[in-house]
Amino acid sequence: MELRQLRYFVTVVEEANFTRAAARLHLAQPGLSAQIRQLERELGQQLLDRGGRSVTLTEVGAAVLPHARAALAATERVAATVDEFTGLLRGHVRIGCISGTANEDFDISTVLADFHDDHPQVGISLTEDTSERMLAAVRSGELDIALVGLTGAEIGDDIGVDIVLDTPVVAAVAASGPGIQDRKRAMALAELRDHPLICLPRGTGIRGVLDRACTAAGFEPDVAFEAAAPPLLLRLAARGLGIAVVPTLTAAEAEAFGVRVRPIIEPELHGQLALAWRRDRPGSPAAKVLLGQLRIGLGGR
Repeated sequence: MELRQLRYFVTVVEEANFTRAAARLHLAQPGLSAQIRQLERELGQQLLDRGGRSVTLTEVGAAVLPHARAALAATERVAATVDEFTGLLRGHVRIGCISGTANEDFDISTVLADFHDDHPQVGISLTEDTSERMLAAVRSGELDIALVGLTGAEIGDDIGVDIVLDTPVVAAVAASGPGIQDRKRAMALAELRDHPLICLPRGTGIRGVLDRACTAAGFEPDVAFEAAAPPLLLRLAARGLGIAVVPTLTAAEAEAFGVRVRPIIEPELHGQLALAWRRDRPGSPAAKVLLGQLRIGLGGR
């Protein structure tokens, strides 16, 4: 029995599917299946039931699973203890980031470059995705750290969160032409019911904030356009195609895009960016150090 076989077994259980588990482990599916079969032969018992649409645990597999997880966790603790004792940082840290945040206000590239200069033995990978998928990846262990948008939904005690930005969410409308820009400056959330909206896609923090607020107000938003890049949302709004629901803009930014900003009230909406990580299992020393540097560099509180 090898530790890697236990890791393969745990991953298949978490994914409930050999194909997804193989992709997560960066293995060919036949090789993964062969390793699981070899583990079962060594133990003399079938651990997984492959008969249904998804892979499930047998009774023996359910009994083995907590011990497999404990063995993997113990191995991580041994490696972390040695690294901390010797003062060496090595390994690989995986970071996730929502689209559009790697800018001058959130200079992740500088933090990562400084970390690499100080710890050249540590590999770093950076990916972009929606907040929803990245939180799931942090929870499953595919990501060590993620910069995500919060929706206001419960995250769970297993995820640590450090807010680095709290900003009002506003309505951006065309600066010229007939329509809603002729009304009062602030807009009640209920007014959005009667207009096509231009929003970030589902799975993002601000979209989650909007959807939850509209549900609480008793209506479903009429989302006409979705895009991951806020500048595109603003350009669509400037052409009169709808109201863009975006993080607040400065007067200069609004003028440059050809929109007028309307604060949303009753209730006010806020978007929050946060660093997220697993706090119910020991992280690697490298991930802990990088998390600390990100919290300082991005202004976490």
